[in-house]
Amino acid sequence: MRRMSTPYSTILYQAEGPVARITLNRPDKRNPIGPLTAGEIIHALENRAPETRVFVLTGAGKVFSAGGDLSQMAGAAGGAAASPAQPASLVDLFRTMHELGAPIIAMVNGHALAGGLGLMVACDLAIASDEATFGTTEIQLGLWPMMISAEIARSVGRKAALELMLTGRRIPAAEAARIGLINRAVPAASLESETMALAAELAEKSPATLALGLRAFYRAADMELLPALRFLEGELGRVLALEDAAEGISAFLQKRKPEWKGR
Repeated sequence: MRRMSTPYSTILYQAEGPVARITLNRPDKRNPIGPLTAGEIIHALENRAPETRVFVLTGAGKVFSAGGDLSQMAGAAGGAAASPAQPASLVDLFRTMHELGAPIIAMVNGHALAGGLGLMVACDLAIASDEATFGTTEIQLGLWPMMISAEIARSVGRKAALELMLTGRRIPAAEAARIGLINRAVPAASLESETMALAAELAEKSPATLALGLRAFYRAADMELLPALRFLEGELGRVLALEDAAEGISAFLQKRKPEWKGR
């Protein structure tokens, strides 16, 4: 099982076997999301090893991410050290995440606020510490969560989304789970084990089927019902044509564990 890491300026990247971990690594600044951080996450996702099947995204220290890098929003220099990545926007980052074709799990170790909340919601799944809080706090600064509102509105209902954005208040993990911002809240002591268990479970699925399924899910989400059904009908044909589909059916009939080929 190969273990690898890549040097970045604002994140840590570690991969071991089928699971890779990306850690927002500016705990002294509460892990802000700026152009360089977005670019480094994109670089890590796009340059994954062939054996990487699942990503876990978390934050260093006691906070997942407190939001956007206000110094860069105000035009201050980033002052970043050498990095293999180029700066990118949140639009670029969210698009990359949704087109990746590999599951991304947010392991929310602490508060997820503003842009940090948007990054968490853009992940496919999210498990949070029951000590974390969540909020779109931009309105307190006279700002509005423009890009992340698109992500939030696709995960929770209109009324819940607007209440978050209009009030800027923070909600506890239990409420975040109830309205659909996260999958579930767990005791802080169990966060690592539960997240990694979920990652290991997903890593055992067909990577080819996961890739087709995730991309189809996000593309169909913005279609009208009938075009979405027609599109998904065609995508089902692509899944059925996979070698992994034939292998999965054979393994089920033969009562054995499938051996995925990834194609």
